[in-house]
Amino acid sequence: MITLAYTNIFTADIDRLANFYGELFGLDEIVESRSPLFRGFTAGGSSIGFSAPGAYDLLGLSPQEGPGDRVLQTFDAPDADTVSTLTEKAIALGATLVKEPFKTYYGWFQSVLRDPDGNAFRINFRGKFE
Repeated sequence: MITLAYTNIFTADIDRLANFYGELFGLDEIVESRSPLFRGFTAGGSSIGFSAPGAYDLLGLSPQEGPGDRVLQTFDAPDADTVSTLTEKAIALGATLVKEPFKTYYGWFQSVLRDPDGNAFRINFRGKFE
């Protein structure tokens, strides 16, 4: 089975964005991978990384141009109350609320926000929500 090892977000300020997600979700930094171009954190069975613009050249990539969301990160919470608590904490840390916590058509409970860079992310509870 293939597993997801990392998901990375490019940002002009890796310290600011890494600190936002690290503090919001209580993630542990993978200190040995820290560099001027990268900060990484364990996030359950995979990891999340934050790459500075210099990483584009290192990876042979070019920044994508144009409007629109290209990535949506989803972070699972253990229960619906935690979704609401983390949503409020995210706003206090500088996130923008897109959609208040709601019950999805498939029975999960989630909120939709934008981080300080404007990247969309969800806080989600997969369990049965009444």
